[in-house]
Amino acid sequence: MDVFSITTAAYIVASLLFILSLAGLSKHESSRSGLVYGMVGMAVALVATVAVVIDVSSDLDDGWITIVLMLGAIGIGGAIGLWRARIVEMTGMPELIAALHSFVGLAAVLIGWNGHVEGSHYALDSLNNIHEAEVSIGIFIGAVTFTGSIVANLKLSAKISSAPLMLPGKNLINVGSLVLFAILTVVYVATEADTTSQDLVLVVLTALALGLGWHLVASIGGGDMPVVVSMLNSYSGWAAAASGFLLSNDLLIVTGALVGSSGAYLSYIMCQAMNRSFISVIAGGFGIEAPAGDDKDYGEHREIQAEAAADMLANASSVVITPGYGMAVAQAQYPVAELTSKLRAKGIDVRFAIHPVAGRLPGHMNVLLAEAKVPYDIVLEMDEINDDLPDVDVVLVIGANDTVNPAAAEDPTSPIAGMPVIEVWNARDVIVFKRSMATGYAGVQNP
Repeated sequence: MDVFSITTAAYIVASLLFILSLAGLSKHESSRSGLVYGMVGMAVALVATVAVVIDVSSDLDDGWITIVLMLGAIGIGGAIGLWRARIVEMTGMPELIAALHSFVGLAAVLIGWNGHVEGSHYALDSLNNIHEAEVSIGIFIGAVTFTGSIVANLKLSAKISSAPLMLPGKNLINVGSLVLFAILTVVYVATEADTTSQDLVLVVLTALALGLGWHLVASIGGGDMPVVVSMLNSYSGWAAAASGFLLSNDLLIVTGALVGSSGAYLSYIMCQAMNRSFISVIAGGFGIEAPAGDDKDYGEHREIQAEAAADMLANASSVVITPGYGMAVAQAQYPVAELTSKLRAKGIDVRFAIHPVAGRLPGHMNVLLAEAKVPYDIVLEMDEINDDLPDVDVVLVIGANDTVNPAAAEDPTSPIAGMPVIEVWNARDVIVFKRSMATGYAGVQNP
C-alpha cells in the first residue's frame, strides 16, 4: 500500500474523529472526551500530511529544503501555541481565539495567492475558470477573516474602544463591497490570459476584503462580541475549506466545512436567543451606545455590607447566581463555588442562571463554573430559569450588567430593546456585585 492510500485512510479517520469531537463538545458531560477526539484527529491528520510531503519531496532534487521548511514551521507554530496556551488566563481566552482565527484567514490569503502564482493547468477551460474562482473566493474570505479577527482581538483586549464605528452609510459600504467583490471575481476569471491585469485585479480584491473585514467588526458593538467570535469562527472554517479546494486536500475541505457550519449554527442560536437576526449583527445594528449626556434619573442604589448579605443568604430557601464577565476578571468562580457548596450543605436550593451571551465568548461562563467544579445539573440556561425567578428569595448578580438589564424589556428606545435578558428584578431580593455604577461592556446604562 502506497503513502497516498495510507494518507487517504488517515484523513477519513481524522474526519470521523472531528465529527465525534463536535458531538462530544455539545454537552457538558462529554466535553472532555470530545476534546480528546479532536486532539487525536488533529494529530492523525498532521502525521499523515507530514508523511505524504516527505514522500513527495524525497523524489525531488531539492526536496530536503521543503521538508526542512515544513518541520521548521511545525516546530515554530507548535512552540508558540504551547507558550500561549500555558500563559493565557480564562479571561484572555476570547481575544486569543480571535487571534487564532486571524492566522487561519492569513493562511487562506497566502494559499490563494500561491494558487494565483502557480496558475491552473487543466485541459478544459471550464476547470481553469473554476480554479480562478476558487482563488478569488478563498482570498476574499480569508482576508475578511484576517482583519475582522484582528479588530475583534483588539476590542476584546480593550486595546481599542468596544463602541461601534458608525460611518455614514455603513450598510451601503458593506453591500457595495460584496457587489464589487462579485464584479472583481468575474473580471479576474475573464482576464485569465492577461497576467498583469489579473495581478492588479487580485491586489484590488485583496485590499477590498481586508477593508471590509475591518469595517464589519469595527461597526459591531461590544454587546455582540460573543456572536462576533462565533461568526469569525465560521468564517475561518469556510476560509480553510476554500484552501482545501485549492490544495485538493479532502480533509481540509471536510474540516473547514465542519467548522464553518457549526460556527454559523452557533451564531444563529445566539442571535435567536438575543431576538436578533444574523444579518443585523453583521450590519452592526446592535451595541450602539446610549445617547451622550443622558441625564435620566435612575434612582439611588442601596449598598449592602458582607454581614447583611450573609444573613440574607442564610435565611433564604432559594438562591440564584447570575455570573458575567466581571466574575471572570475577578477570578471569583472559585469562591463562588465554595459559597455554593456551603449554602447547599445548609439545605438551600442554589442554581446558576447563564445568559447565552454572558461573558465575551460562547459558553465562557459554563467553562469557568466547570473549572471551579460547580455541578452541571444546577447550571441552567436563561429560558430554564426566568419563570422561576418570582419565587426566588435572593439573586446574586456577579459582574453582569447587560444580560440583566430591564431596559431590554421596558425601554423601546434602548439599543438592546427586545433582547431577552435574565429577569432578576422579579426575585424578592437582588444583590449586584459591581465595581462601579458605570455602564456595561455594551455601553448601555442599567436602570
